[in-house]
Amino acid sequence: MERHSWIIVGAGQAGLAVAYTLRRAGIADVVLLDAEQGPGGAWRHTWPSLVLFSPREASTLPGMFFPPTKDLYPTRDEALSYLASYEQRYGFDIRRPVNVVSVAPINDGFRLETSEGAFEADHVVGCTGTWSEPVLPNIDGIDSYTGRILHSGHYGGPGDDQNESQRGFQNHRVIVVGGGNSGAQIFADLDAVAHVTWCVREPPTFLPDDVDGRVLFDAASLKRKAIESGSATTPTSTLGDIVMVPSLRALRDRGRLHHTMMFERFTATGVIWSDGTEEHVDDVIFATGFRPALRPFAPCLTITEDGRIPLRNSAVVNCPGLYLVGYGNWTGYASATLIGVGMAAKTIVSDLDTSRS
Repeated sequence: MERHSWIIVGAGQAGLAVAYTLRRAGIADVVLLDAEQGPGGAWRHTWPSLVLFSPREASTLPGMFFPPTKDLYPTRDEALSYLASYEQRYGFDIRRPVNVVSVAPINDGFRLETSEGAFEADHVVGCTGTWSEPVLPNIDGIDSYTGRILHSGHYGGPGDDQNESQRGFQNHRVIVVGGGNSGAQIFADLDAVAHVTWCVREPPTFLPDDVDGRVLFDAASLKRKAIESGSATTPTSTLGDIVMVPSLRALRDRGRLHHTMMFERFTATGVIWSDGTEEHVDDVIFATGFRPALRPFAPCLTITEDGRIPLRNSAVVNCPGLYLVGYGNWTGYASATLIGVGMAAKTIVSDLDTSRS
């Protein structure tokens, strides 16, 4: 059985940032177990027209700048290429595809059961992200709806009706649900090929054209610092506000960037709106977020009554040697972003230094 000092579960952006940080700290025995067929993590499952909402300067992992891009905002394919180049540059020991089924504490570390046999490790870092755990809202009638339901995590683009394996959306009546950046970009992606309606529960906040993810990240950082210092003045923009990427600006300029408040319930063939009107709908795409993919770590985790996993930065308090990185602000500020995950990764080394002192 293989045993290593550190095993990182997941080799997307979080796993790579952690591997880099551990190497910089002089830790050599690090293995990454990744369920994907190739580099890129969750980016491999995004739709072709997706663009990041930060320029490349604000979309960079530690140790390697994002290379020049064709346009201001990097595309999905450029992000995939960057992550593949990052792997190649540092030559991390990445095993794939390896599906980690469970991680359990043992007397002297952890035992990992995987699709490729068992491993043991002194320390484990969970970097499994959220893509494999999409959240679908519980809406009346959803079980009786006979049309197609997708989550944004499985949306592959407008598609091609000639390809039965990925039935497209040409001339379909489609509803996109979700008031964030993903919902807005999917709505724009389908506008030219489908009769598409964008549904939200709260009116979306559109940022000025000259404001993007860099500004949001800086504003959110100031807000966090203000809260920590007890200041009453905090910025109002958040990382959930919608960045006006080129596809959305084009839609707005054509007078087609419209949203509708959420429908009431499903019927067998469509939806009922708040005014009682019924409409036939072929497809509903939910851009309604994800939950952390933590099932493999269940044997290690203690969840409090209010649903939290107690952490000290990224360290799991009740399971020494286990760390969680990249799942959102609760595992390190902005740790689910390319620019923020490096800071979260550094807290692992800080925790080690504290433990040794």
